[in-house]
Amino acid sequence: MLLAVDVGNTNTVFALYVDRRAIVSWRLATVRQRTSDEYALALVQLIEMAGLDYRKIDEAIVASVVPEANIALRWMCRDRLNCPVSFVGEDIQVPLEVALANPSEVGADRLVNAFAAHHQYGGDLIVLDFGTATTFDIVDAAGTYQGGVIAPGINLSLEALHAAAAKLPRVGVQKPQRVIGDGTVAAMQSGVFWGYVGLVEGLVARIRGEFAKPMQTIATGGLAPLFAGATEAIEKVDRSLTMTGLVHLYTLSKTGEEARS
Repeated sequence: MLLAVDVGNTNTVFALYVDRRAIVSWRLATVRQRTSDEYALALVQLIEMAGLDYRKIDEAIVASVVPEANIALRWMCRDRLNCPVSFVGEDIQVPLEVALANPSEVGADRLVNAFAAHHQYGGDLIVLDFGTATTFDIVDAAGTYQGGVIAPGINLSLEALHAAAAKLPRVGVQKPQRVIGDGTVAAMQSGVFWGYVGLVEGLVARIRGEFAKPMQTIATGGLAPLFAGATEAIEKVDRSLTMTGLVHLYTLSKTGEEARS
C-alpha cells in the first residue's frame, strides 16, 4: 500500500492507495507541535479501525506546506511504519516548468495541483483551491506553471470578522437564498458567500482576459462543491486533485515515464 499525505495549514489528509486506487482517507487537524509518536498513534488506530494492516504500507509520499510537520512525519514513517518516505520538493520534484523568477516560492500543494490538473484535463487551466487561502494557479497547455493569485480563505475571513468586531458572532459557511440578509448572521453569511462568489467570478474573468485564451477552471478543496453550484466560472470540481497528483508523482518516480498531457 502507498500512504499519500497532504499537509495543509488547517488540515492534514492521509490516504491509502493500492494500485493507484484509493482505499480509504482521513482528515486530521494540522497541529504543528504534533510528534512522530502522536502521528503514528492516530494513524495506526484509524488504519486498524478500517480493518487494514499498517504493516502493509510499502512507501509514503508527502506534500507539505508546514515545515514543522516534516521531521515528525519522516520519523513516523522510519520508526513506526518502517517504510521509506518521499517529500515533494525535497526528494521528488514536480515535473512542471515554473515560469517564475523564484520557483521555490510556490507551495508544494499548488505545484501538485497544477501538475495533477494538467495530467487529468490538459489545455490551459485555472486551478482554484478553497483552502486556508483561496488560491488560483495557472498552468498552460504545455504544462508550464505561469503563476497565480492568493486571497484569504473563506473560514479565515469569517474568523477575522468575528475576532475584530465585538458584536459579530462566529458563523458557518452556507449558501443563503437571498443576498439581502434579514439579520446579522444572515448578513454575514451573505457577505462571505456571495462576496467570495464575486471574488471567484471577478478573478477568473480577469485571469482569462489577461491570458487571452479560453481556459477551464478546475476547483478543489472542501468548499469547492458549495461554490461551484453558485457560479458558472467553475466548470469542474475535483476534490481529490492533490492526492491524485501525489499518486501520479509517486508512479512517475518509480517508472521514470513522462507525464502525459
